[in-house]
Amino acid sequence: MKRLLVIGAVVAVAAVAGVSVFVVASGDDSGAKANAADTPPAIAEITRGDLVRSKTIDGHFDYADRRAVKSPVEGTVTQAAEPGKTVERGQVLYKRDARPVVLLYGATPMFRDLTVGTLGPDVQQLKRNLRDLGRGRGLPVDNKYDEATQAAVKSWQKALGVLEPTGDLGKGDVVFQSGAVRVVAADAALADQVGADKAVLTIASTKPVVRAQLDKDDQALAKPGTRVEVTLPEGTTAGGQVSGTVRAESGNGAEAATTGIQVEITLDDGAALPGDTTGTSSVKFIQESRKGVLTVPVEAIVALREGGYGLQIVRESTTTTVRVETGLSADGRIEITGDGLAEGVKVGSAKP
Repeated sequence: MKRLLVIGAVVAVAAVAGVSVFVVASGDDSGAKANAADTPPAIAEITRGDLVRSKTIDGHFDYADRRAVKSPVEGTVTQAAEPGKTVERGQVLYKRDARPVVLLYGATPMFRDLTVGTLGPDVQQLKRNLRDLGRGRGLPVDNKYDEATQAAVKSWQKALGVLEPTGDLGKGDVVFQSGAVRVVAADAALADQVGADKAVLTIASTKPVVRAQLDKDDQALAKPGTRVEVTLPEGTTAGGQVSGTVRAESGNGAEAATTGIQVEITLDDGAALPGDTTGTSSVKFIQESRKGVLTVPVEAIVALREGGYGLQIVRESTTTTVRVETGLSADGRIEITGDGLAEGVKVGSAKP
């Protein structure tokens, strides 16, 4: 019977499953037994559970799809936007030259003036909004801006408090968005001059998200669908996934490449963010995971002289070295597979 040769206690740092671990060199064949004199410094146990390799970084709460709103016509801000306010269909975003600029829903931007005789999908989009706002009852939702449409718009303008309502719409009177928005910032203050070259306000969707800044070397974690765990302010955790990267608001591509990657994270259905979204959280990015696998402390792995890795199985006063295959390593434990391995089996470990 060959004796197990322990070289020192821990003799080297070796790469096992892609990570650095302490190992104990072994000079025996797999399956050999050792006597009581070769009892390892410590005893550990094979356990079964989930193993997750992750990276945790700081994140902050926000809302999805930030974008700027500019005025297509020049004017003076007479009522600034209200940061933090949620604006829905038919409500005022801000006022320019004492004229309300109103949010409506639709995919086509307001690119021209609308008046009697105008035809097109933008007219149909407007009439659909008028119907949903309860204006112009019986008005057909078609692409014709006719006298009936003008009358419905004029009635709506009066309700909004428009000075000298005409029933016509200028291209700066309406902002079309896909749905309700949250005002993130008022970029133009009261009395500021605005136009096509300056943001009046910054808006976002009403969907809460978490943003996190990854290192430029973490491209793999920035892929949409990467699973994360977010720690909320009250200490609870919520699952989620990367929904995309955030376009840099300033700087060129070279600058973005050196500063890192900002990702946007959407929480799973049912997870709620706090009402105050100015707070921060920790975000754990799941790099790799295994469910229900057998694991041991990394210090229990021994390097076999003939190559590969093994474990010292401890039974009463004897130990037996068996060959194992190693897998994912995380949080000080490593996945193992091999013959005769089971949950609860005692193994030797180089670290007390």
